[in-house]
Amino acid sequence: MEGVVDPELVKTETVWRAVPVLGFDADLLELDPKDFLVVNGDGSLPRNDLRQNLFKKFKSAGFDFLAVVHPSTFIGSGAMLGEGAQIMAGSIIQPDCQVGKNAIVNTGAKLDHDCRIGADVYIAPDVTISGNVAIEDGAHIVTGASVIQGVTIGRGAVIGAGTVVIESIPEYSKLMGIKPRRTKCQDWE
Repeated sequence: MEGVVDPELVKTETVWRAVPVLGFDADLLELDPKDFLVVNGDGSLPRNDLRQNLFKKFKSAGFDFLAVVHPSTFIGSGAMLGEGAQIMAGSIIQPDCQVGKNAIVNTGAKLDHDCRIGADVYIAPDVTISGNVAIEDGAHIVTGASVIQGVTIGRGAVIGAGTVVIESIPEYSKLMGIKPRRTKCQDWE
């Protein structure tokens, strides 16, 4: 690893986590993109496009992004990771999943078989995605959410922390939490 460019770190640090701080984004843009692979170190927040904009900026300048996979991750056969995808510690990606470019699957998240995760998607820690789920570009699934099999989360949608998704969600919508409901069960009477 050559180093990190960061407009905030460069103001106060010369080394960050044992990695040299090299300067600003503009400093990297002056280098030959064929000589470097880059990793997008910016995180993701709902409706914040900084991560996507950095990816586009450096791609248009000719840079390629490295997909990053933590060594404690399990990735099943036939799974495919897009350019710049980041799979964090303890995540499980089951067979035949597709994770799009610049997407993040964060700590301990689980994707069951045949999921299709779009570009720029953020899946927070401890999210559980059942099989055959489609999550379209730019969606944001927050910590501890669960998504049942076969649903689609639309482009740019936000799923709140701890939310259980039981049906498809339209693009650019929000689903936050669930209301407890009382039901009768004949076995319990």
